[in-house]
Amino acid sequence: MIFKTALTRQNLVLLLSLQAFKCSTFLNAQEIEDAEIGSALDPHPDPNEEDHPGMIYMGAKNETHRITHDQPNGIKYIFGTSFDETHKEIEEKDLSLHKNAKPDMPKTREEVIAERHGQVNPEGPKPFGHVDNHELDGGVNPPKVVHVDPFFMDEALITNKEFGIFVRSLYYKTEAENFGWSFVLSSFLPNADELHKHEKDPEAEHWVAVDGAYWREPEGPGSSYKFRENHPVVHVSHRDAAEYCKWKGKRLPGEWEWEAAARAGHYGPKNRTLYSWGDDDSVDMAKKYANLWGSGEFPWENLAEDGWRGTSPVKTFPPNDYGFYDMTGNVWEWMRGGKHKARIVRGGSYVDSLDGSFNHAATLGARSTLHGTTSTGNIGFRCAKAPKRRTEYHYKLHDESEHGSLAIEDQFGKQHMVPTRDWDEDLIVREDEDEDEFKEDLYDAPHIKKKKVVMPRTRRSNEL
Repeated sequence: MIFKTALTRQNLVLLLSLQAFKCSTFLNAQEIEDAEIGSALDPHPDPNEEDHPGMIYMGAKNETHRITHDQPNGIKYIFGTSFDETHKEIEEKDLSLHKNAKPDMPKTREEVIAERHGQVNPEGPKPFGHVDNHELDGGVNPPKVVHVDPFFMDEALITNKEFGIFVRSLYYKTEAENFGWSFVLSSFLPNADELHKHEKDPEAEHWVAVDGAYWREPEGPGSSYKFRENHPVVHVSHRDAAEYCKWKGKRLPGEWEWEAAARAGHYGPKNRTLYSWGDDDSVDMAKKYANLWGSGEFPWENLAEDGWRGTSPVKTFPPNDYGFYDMTGNVWEWMRGGKHKARIVRGGSYVDSLDGSFNHAATLGARSTLHGTTSTGNIGFRCAKAPKRRTEYHYKLHDESEHGSLAIEDQFGKQHMVPTRDWDEDLIVREDEDEDEFKEDLYDAPHIKKKKVVMPRTRRSNEL
């Protein structure tokens, strides 16, 4: 913004000398503006120099290094249910990060709507955020090409031991503790004769509300997480999971991010697999790679073919090609985003089947939605983190005529009206007018200054 003021030659020289900190030699207004723009566009940090213990980097790489942020370095892949065959209609060229070709003719409004929303429902508009789900694995249907920016994600689920450190550090109480109950699988009750005393989940009759069940006592009073310190923490709500990640300086992973890590490079129509271990749908193969229910009758007969009746310790089963553990089975995982009444969980759990004959099919597209306050014995989480980016700036204006004089306080509370390094003024000097006119302009003109401040990152991933 520009304001007018009355200046004598002596005052002008004084002000210019106070502005000399901007550079060793005086610059004109355009040069100063160019210098400020340049300072706002410092080089991006090198992603090859950033690592976090227990986390794996997900982003475009060449043979030896991660591609820097000044080039397309995200991941583009086919996202959605693994049981749907329409992904074979997508061509490999659609996955290119450098796809800049433009059509010869602009698209019509109908074509744009068809691309963004698919076929319009003749029965009426669908609610915002609605997706069609496959009946077997609950995955998004039909599959589509998506792009995610680089990110870090935990290689394993958060364990009881790790969550316990968080709870003791903040004296944190989970929502299951505040509510006084949580859902437990009916066959896991210590006394099956008391099943009739517990209220059942109306949408899942095999899960019952047990008073006093929470992460320390997973099956209710009398049970304990002891000897299960390395098992994934359960009975945590979406808020509990998000609070833990925030405490660690991280966040919950986005759904697109999570599936990019789960597919581990099997992104195209030709190499896309049904399960994390490939396309082999035999029980013998599944029990080597995932903690699922198996061939017993759900929910009372679990043959423990994979070695575990309930949750298993993290890193028990082999990781996928990128090094992530338990991307299929063990426990569902909370995702970032979604609506509070329909938070997204991914990955399946130990109560799911291989073919979808009961519960969800444990494919790479396995997906479900739950109320954000839900806590059960088969839902956990892991965290993600965005890589460092360059710091960008914008200018915040301060109108002294409306908000008063801008003052700077020192450590003793005293105010000093002296020029500082990151404040500047645009001055218009007119020497051909009377001094009285200068005084009138001095009182009438708005005194607006601007301060260069850090621009907050309003987008942490490109999913939202």
